[in-house]
Amino acid sequence: MSALLIIGAGGFARETAQAVRDAGDVELLGHLDDNAALHGTEVDGVPVLGGCDLVHGLRDARVVICVGNPGDYAARARLVRRLGLPADRYATVIHPTAAVSATSRVGPGSVLLAHCVLTAAVRLGAHVAVMPQVVLTHDDVVEDCATLASGARLGGGVRLQRGAYVGSGALVREGTTVGAWSLIGMGSTVLGDVPPGEVWAGSPARRLRAAAAPALDELGTRTTATRTTATRPMGGPVT
Repeated sequence: MSALLIIGAGGFARETAQAVRDAGDVELLGHLDDNAALHGTEVDGVPVLGGCDLVHGLRDARVVICVGNPGDYAARARLVRRLGLPADRYATVIHPTAAVSATSRVGPGSVLLAHCVLTAAVRLGAHVAVMPQVVLTHDDVVEDCATLASGARLGGGVRLQRGAYVGSGALVREGTTVGAWSLIGMGSTVLGDVPPGEVWAGSPARRLRAAAAPALDELGTRTTATRTTATRPMGGPVT
């Protein structure tokens, strides 16, 4: 049985821990989080072992980075860069109820939560967060560090560029592109391409403003997350 560390101890990290426990084939060592107030405590029965940099001393454990929220959805990319771990340290977590087609590929460090669906020839990069009941249809491409919140739906041939965030219940029309580090508001309907570094919302979605500073900072950062992808058939929960 392999061992796993979850970096982060917030909502996304807790959901990932539950997915790991539901799979039942990995020893969950605990959370690592830079919030010193959490050190030595437990979150949903899982210990918080210490700060994120402890990962370098626990070299036999695989890792997933589970941080970020709509206010700072660039946090995951910053931690990937800061920790500088090789690709083979990162696990891929797939909830046992997720449906991942044999023709789809999921990169290292990505997390797919309960009842999400990847239909045919979907490509997910590294460190992608896919929340419950997301549907990704044929030929979608989701680049590194992107986030799909619960219930989001992408039509066929959609491209989410690096770090894009699609809010809960949002719909993205087939063949469109959401630019790097842009955010789509919850419940929005995206009918056309969204430029990088912008916030769009509504039905149909329209530009509201520029993205927040952390996301805009990432637009100028050339260092990328791990690019290697791994083939994942339906049903394998953690690799």
